[in-house]
Amino acid sequence: MESPASLQLTPAQHSALSPLREPLFRSLWIAAVISYTGSWMQTVATGWLMTSLTSSPMWVSLVQVAVSLPVFLIALPAGALADIVDRRKFLLFTQSSMVAAAMVLGVMTLTRTVTPEILLVFTFLLGVGAVMNDPAWQSLTPDLVPPSKLAAAVALNSAGFNIARAVGPALGGLVIAAMGSRTASGSGWAFLLNAVSFFGVILFLYHWKPAKADPRNGSATFAGAITIGLRYARQEPQIRTVLVRTLLFSLPASAFFALLPLIASKFGAEGFGAMLAFFGTGALAGAAVLALARRHLSPDTVIVCATLVFAVALCGLVRAHTLAVASLYSAAAGLAWISILATLNVAAQTAAPGWVRARVISMYVLVLQGGLAIGSAAWGIVASRGGVQFALTAAAAMLAAGLLLAPWYRLQPSTNHN
Repeated sequence: MESPASLQLTPAQHSALSPLREPLFRSLWIAAVISYTGSWMQTVATGWLMTSLTSSPMWVSLVQVAVSLPVFLIALPAGALADIVDRRKFLLFTQSSMVAAAMVLGVMTLTRTVTPEILLVFTFLLGVGAVMNDPAWQSLTPDLVPPSKLAAAVALNSAGFNIARAVGPALGGLVIAAMGSRTASGSGWAFLLNAVSFFGVILFLYHWKPAKADPRNGSATFAGAITIGLRYARQEPQIRTVLVRTLLFSLPASAFFALLPLIASKFGAEGFGAMLAFFGTGALAGAAVLALARRHLSPDTVIVCATLVFAVALCGLVRAHTLAVASLYSAAAGLAWISILATLNVAAQTAAPGWVRARVISMYVLVLQGGLAIGSAAWGIVASRGGVQFALTAAAAMLAAGLLLAPWYRLQPSTNHN
């Protein structure tokens, strides 16, 4: 029998869209895109509502803190819970809790009883629900598609998220404008639409009958499950490799998102929107390119090539003098982004057996999101002292330098034949 870690090494023989031929995966993917779209509508509405409630920069900035803080606080406990309880019931609980939070916030907004403090509390609660949901959610994918289609399925999941990232903010803006941009009612309706967007996923989970869980899942206490997961990750070379490679990428790559508003400032708000749209378009194209690349290249080669593309995109972005050229570099960054993260995500999902998979994914999410958050703050400081061009050039150099460690942290271990 193939070991879990070896499954990712099998060259893909399926197209990028082949997982959609699996009825269960297709149903969940469609429901997930709708849910992601609602979440992006919620994000836009939250930021707009906070600026309507207060002009204080501190309160506005605390919205992002409320979104990011749950990752650091509960990512590992969420992974442990997902491994020791019934994942289907656990996901039903997390999804339902987010429905309740979005619905209550929507009603309070429409009745004009919401305050900045209440908005932050519910934003934090929705963030908690999303972080609790994520490890168990990602752990479902190997149960819905055959191993040979797992890489394409992960890339499609990432593509679906990018579709929602492109569509959700636009829909959120339209809802706010149509229902009352000068009052809180527009944001309130966006919150209620987000609550409705969860029901497709809930309906899928309600009717889905998963295979029986590994009996080892319930053999540990909550604290013991966290300890076992950390010990397993420390002892398993492939998991350490995934986490190190994820950190080596996320820290310098965060410069793109941290400094993109400053890069785009010379092109105006429309230019900023165009660059984000091209990033999303590149990410969608990356899902198809990745399926082709995996037929001929190893996971390590894919990451090396994509990392170099991302580094070139960073250098080019800050030196582009026209919006068209900057948009092309943004598209290249999006293509490289999904190629790297989808490859690392597959490695994280296949490096551990099912009984510890959610804990491994929670560590991957913590390292990825933590690296992006810490890196964003660091590159902001670097740019304020040395300039945006220096910061992005340094980030590109850091990406290339990180590849020097690749021979010691290979996703596909070399095999020696005597």
